[in-house]
Amino acid sequence: MPDKKKAVVIGAQLGAVRSHQPGQDVFRSVLAEDIDWIPFAAFPPSVRLAIIVGQPSKAGPYTIRVKVPHGEKLMPHRHPEDRVYTVMSGIFYMGLGDQFDPDKLEAYPPGSVVVLPGDTPHFHWAKSSEYITQVTAIGPLGLDYVAAQDDPRNNDA
Repeated sequence: MPDKKKAVVIGAQLGAVRSHQPGQDVFRSVLAEDIDWIPFAAFPPSVRLAIIVGQPSKAGPYTIRVKVPHGEKLMPHRHPEDRVYTVMSGIFYMGLGDQFDPDKLEAYPPGSVVVLPGDTPHFHWAKSSEYITQVTAIGPLGLDYVAAQDDPRNNDA
């Protein structure tokens, strides 16, 4: 048996053969200057989201970035998916709980990694400056506010 076929058979026996995720079958890179920041209906109007890798609305891995301007608060909410946040810039203030409580905020400087299990109620505040976080998760992305009145999607514009 040729080496390539043998490797595929051995890989299949070990469970190592898998297909690529959509759009991940070729090498590519994303430069900071090429990131497209867009509004996201579930965020306050000044907050921006950028899709870095994957399709957050579908099942599968994705990476997004979230840019929150100084002073903006994201009120208590939860995501059904487990998430890994990496702080790219600024100070990411995050607290756990069903009610916004400044005393529960923890400050995470650039380079910090925060692991958030799915369905954990939490809140954010750009208390000292704008911050950018990178979120990696397995979609689809979900966001449900604890209180309906805090959800920007419920505002009549």
